[in-house]
Amino acid sequence: MAPPLLQLDDIHLSFGSERLLDGAALSVSAGERIALVGRNGSGKSTLLKIAAGMTEPQDGKVFRQPTATVRYLPQVPDTAGFATVRDYAVAGLGPADDQNRADYLLDGLGLTGDENPSTLSGGEGRRAAIARVLAPAPDILLLDEPTNHLDLATIEWLEQELVRSSSAIVLISHDRRFLERVSKATVWLDRGTTRRLDQGFGAFEEWRDQLLEEEERDQHKLGRQIAREEHWLRYGVTARRKRNMRRLGELQSMRQRHRSHRGPEGVAALAASDAAESGKLVIEAKGIAKSYGSNPIVRDFSIRVARGDRLGLVGPNGAGKTTLLKLLIGSMTPETGTVRLGANLEIAALDQHRDIPDPAETVAHYLTRGAGDQISVNGTPKHVVSYMKDFLFKPEQARSPVRDLSGGERARLALARILAQPANLLVLDEPTNDLDMETLDLLQELVSGFPGTVILVSHDRDFLDRTVTSLLVPEGDGRWTEYAGGYSDMLAQRGSAGIAARPSAAAARPPKEQSASPVKPRATSKKLSFKQKHALETLPKQMEAASAEIGKLEAKLADPDLYSKDPKAFADAAAKLDMARDKLAAMEEEWLQLEMLREEVEG
Repeated sequence: MAPPLLQLDDIHLSFGSERLLDGAALSVSAGERIALVGRNGSGKSTLLKIAAGMTEPQDGKVFRQPTATVRYLPQVPDTAGFATVRDYAVAGLGPADDQNRADYLLDGLGLTGDENPSTLSGGEGRRAAIARVLAPAPDILLLDEPTNHLDLATIEWLEQELVRSSSAIVLISHDRRFLERVSKATVWLDRGTTRRLDQGFGAFEEWRDQLLEEEERDQHKLGRQIAREEHWLRYGVTARRKRNMRRLGELQSMRQRHRSHRGPEGVAALAASDAAESGKLVIEAKGIAKSYGSNPIVRDFSIRVARGDRLGLVGPNGAGKTTLLKLLIGSMTPETGTVRLGANLEIAALDQHRDIPDPAETVAHYLTRGAGDQISVNGTPKHVVSYMKDFLFKPEQARSPVRDLSGGERARLALARILAQPANLLVLDEPTNDLDMETLDLLQELVSGFPGTVILVSHDRDFLDRTVTSLLVPEGDGRWTEYAGGYSDMLAQRGSAGIAARPSAAAARPPKEQSASPVKPRATSKKLSFKQKHALETLPKQMEAASAEIGKLEAKLADPDLYSKDPKAFADAAAKLDMARDKLAAMEEEWLQLEMLREEVEG
């Protein structure tokens, strides 16, 4: 067996009293492709920096083959001091390296090389840094979250490059599909130590669960053994003193092992606050359009989103996903066409940038929106520290400024604030950014089980496959098509065409009906009856009147003194509100059926 190019043995590193790395190891041989996995904050990035020679451990051995070339991709690349992106990319080449390879990589990553590094977006900076580390074809590639801020087309292009590469690769990523396709071995960093599986990430989770089950059984056995020895110590028959002292020493050793055992970190407890049920129709867009200058982002787009739908948006960066999202929820006005939001709609939206106006604001103040130390969750007051624990924050972090949080902690904090807000429509723009896999699993369960409606933008293929019921995909020139199912279903419908390319007529199967509603149209007739036409014309005004009546009744019931002053008036208003909501839902359902029938009749 060939000697390793890189070897880390018994690595120790602490920050204050916290042991981050406690005997970690990593061995990398030529051509290996290793996924380095673990919870947020477990020390993966720190171990990678030690491997790259950027951080020194407090104890342990580090060996790098003297002739081996190593390139490291940080989470936040530094492009300062370069006139162009091409200058930045070729600066990582050695004297014998081919500069044309840098141009090839920049082109594949969607960059010309003439861009000014100081004006790059987060995604463009990441692509420039990837070109820089891949260009020399190093012996060892150390990649920390290479897919962050990349669109799906670029992620798939990078996958192919890494699979073809002859470099040894150590890869940190929270993108399951990416890890499954690139890795051939997995190193799990957990509670400061590492364990290795000589299989790719696809086999990791089952293996990890088996190890944790074995660990739990071993701790249970150790606890029972301690109990038996303590019983002997109290009630056993005295034997030779030397033997008793030995058993007492063994008992103390077992107690120490049991006390010092660090159990696996808990998982976040994600749960969305429920709001009153929305109407059957959540969003109806008709012929909407939006352009920036001469660049059409959305053109003549129509869709109906019904209660319970889970709609995903995918596409290259700059395709207009966020713009279309804002148009659909009414936070941006279309240049042409109309958007109508359904009745009783309460929206909770997560922005992809997680912008926090005041970084000096404390975590507790941000969560409670300045309203003391209590937060209302599903109508029940809860102490903010208790709520923070559900999202894996420590009590002492309540008074810490938000700026001191890591990227993963900020992502959890933003989710915690949004999920405390009562909502029946969740709008999530890149919700998976910076979340570890365990939290991603819980987010998937939350989205799948949410009783309302969800619209989300994501580049995580596995997350899309597990959550959405349909996908909106840009076809170019402002046109968008809806496909039934998740990401894999969309690819099957489009044939060989990826999302960055327009599908050919032969390759693309017809998309699903533009309506996202599960309501089935009535049997098709040759023309609409007079009664149906009249209903189509009059129902919108009746629905508006019903919505106004619901608003008045809700305002009346919001009076906290009404019940104590006039219980009968309160009961009458509540009964009328229930009847008005049922009536509105029935009208919406009838209108949806008639609209679908009209579209079929008109061709």
